[in-house]
Formats: sequence, C-alpha cells, structure tokens
Amino acid sequence: MKKILVLGISGSIGRQTWQVIRQHPEEFQLVGASFGDNLELLPELLKEAHLTHIWVKSNDTRLALKVQYPKIRFYSGEEYMIDMVLDTEYDLLVNALVNFIGLKPTLAAIERKKNIALANKETLVVAGQFVLEACQRQQVSLLPIDSEHSAIFQCLQGNQRQDVKSITLTTSGGSFRDKSRAELKDVTVKEALQHPNWSMGCKITIDSATMMNKGFEVIEAHWLFGLPFKQIKVAIHRQAIVHSFVTYQDNCTIAQLATADMRVPIQFALSWPKRLEAPSHSELDLTKTPPLTFEAVDYDRFPLLALAYRVGEKKGNLPAVMNAANEVAVSYFLAEKIPFLAIEDIVIKTCDTIAYSPEVSLQDIYTWDGEGRRVAAEIAKEFLL
Repeated sequence: MKKILVLGISGSIGRQTWQVIRQHPEEFQLVGASFGDNLELLPELLKEAHLTHIWVKSNDTRLALKVQYPKIRFYSGEEYMIDMVLDTEYDLLVNALVNFIGLKPTLAAIERKKNIALANKETLVVAGQFVLEACQRQQVSLLPIDSEHSAIFQCLQGNQRQDVKSITLTTSGGSFRDKSRAELKDVTVKEALQHPNWSMGCKITIDSATMMNKGFEVIEAHWLFGLPFKQIKVAIHRQAIVHSFVTYQDNCTIAQLATADMRVPIQFALSWPKRLEAPSHSELDLTKTPPLTFEAVDYDRFPLLALAYRVGEKKGNLPAVMNAANEVAVSYFLAEKIPFLAIEDIVIKTCDTIAYSPEVSLQDIYTWDGEGRRVAAEIAKEFLL
C-alpha cells in the first residue's frame, strides 16, 4: 500500500489523481491533501479517504474543520503547507500545485527522502539545478506527470541515455493554433480557455494558448533527461495521440501513444515501476483514430516558446524572471485587464529589462522571482485596457 500526499487536489490534476487512487484501493491510500479556493471535493474526501493531514487556504475554514474533525490535523497559511509536507507520513508526494508556490514543498519532501510525482512545472523551470542536486543527494525519484514527459520517460525505458539523438515534445498548438497574429489582437478570455484537446486549469490553458507552457516543458525536459536544448524539439500534433517520442542514434524512433486522458500518465507516475490496469474507456483503438499528423512549429508565431529556449540555455536568473513575469501577465489577462498579445510583450520585455545574472543560489531564486513580478507589474501598466 503506497501512501500518497497530494498538493493541489482541488485542481484538475489533483482531482484526477484522486480518481486514480479510488480505482486502485489495494495499491494506494490518500493520507493528506491541500486545497485552494475550491472546496467542492473536500466533503467527499472526508467521507471516503483516511486522511490524517489537510491544508486549506482559509484560516476560518481550518478552525471550523478542526472542531468538526478533531482526529485530522488541519493547516492554513502558505508557510504551513511546508509543515504538512514535513509532518505527514507518506511514500509519494504528488505536487499538482500551479505556479511558483510549488517549489518549497517539493524541496521539503525531497529532504525527507520522499519520492516526487511532479506536475508543478515551475519547480524545474526556476530551480531545476537545485532540485536535481537534492534528488541525487537524497536518492529520491522524480517522476513526471505531464503527458509529454511521461511519454519520454516511458520511451527511454530499457535504453541507454547516451544513445539518444533527440527527443520531440508534441503539442496540440493550443486554443489559437489556426489564428493569425492579427486575429489574436481581440481574443477574449473565454475564447482562450477553450482548449481543443485537454481539460485543464485556467492558468495552464492560457499558457498553452501562448505556448509558454510548451516552453516550460522544454526546460523541464532539459533537467529531467539531462539533454542539451539542441536535442529537444517540439512538433505540433493536433490529434493529441502521440504524446512525445525519442529518436536514437540509429535513427529509430520510439513513441508513446495514448488517449488524451491525464489519468494515464498520473497512474504511471503513481504505480511506477509497475503498470496497473486502467479503465476501459481510456483504451486507445488505433483503427478508429483519425490520421496522425505532425507540423513544424513557427517560432515567430509563438515567441514565448522561442524565449524559453533562449532563457533555458542562458540559465542564471532568467528562468525565475520569465516565470514570474508570465504569472503576472496571465493573471492580468484572466482579470481582463490586458489584451491577450500583451502577455507576450510583458514577459519578453521583463526578461530584456532585468539585468542578466549568470550565477544564482537557491535563495537568489526567490529574490529574482520577486523582482520579476515587480518589473512585470510595472510594464503591464503600458497595456491596461
């Protein structure tokens, strides 16, 4: 029985993680979880799961739950999420948080020698070097939940890393893959949130529309698989059936195919190194799938993807600055304060404005995150509607 602690259980990945746990009660036990603003799932978990530790955003909610469920330890406040990670007895941490808040809990769990199933992109984007060093020092496994990185991870099984010629991350192209830049000028938040293949949270859906999400995944792949950026490629694959592929030195390519169902990579991360039976509705029938197509990416059309390659290559303070600026810009767009294309302008201009620092410590990451947010918020004033 593998004990699971899920951070961000009320989000898209978190809810689907709970579904996987419920489908395999003989394999997994949910022992702790953190909630954001959405508490819709909480009554079900309190009724069905054997929870010992729960983090909620509101202190008032914490106090009310503490009286109602005295045997469960409740937490609130961002700093106390770390305490939950340190106090709970678990085997695997599923980090399904969104944004920079996911870094500290990941590092805390690694120091406890707990394996990590990672869906929080920012952890590796802003601090990949430090996270990987901590994993190696504590002999912790870092298991990817993203469908693309899970696919690469699976395609590498049984092969030598030095034999890899390149890896290719696939992308559906996001909400606006068929729109010209001129057509993007006046798109609405509602339009941007209509992803053609996946059901995801608002922040990640917007990142998919700008391709910042794929840029993050390129940087993640660099750290997860130890490959230089010139060996990491991106291809548009509209059908979302081939989730990524690896080409080896002998020019043979191995791909991972599955339905567009996030429970597939989630279950693989939870069960690794085993494979468990999955619900029949997620089975892929290739005789009924549409033709599979692949297209080259136009980096002029998606400048944030091009920026991610540049930032990833340079490292230093730039990844933290880029991520911080993107979080600010996306939050402004979701609040309908800026137009869609201003997201790109704010992120790129922030990265160009802040002086490049090639050498950073882990503590510096937090400093540069703050500076990135400050500068991005200032630049955003130029684009307010």
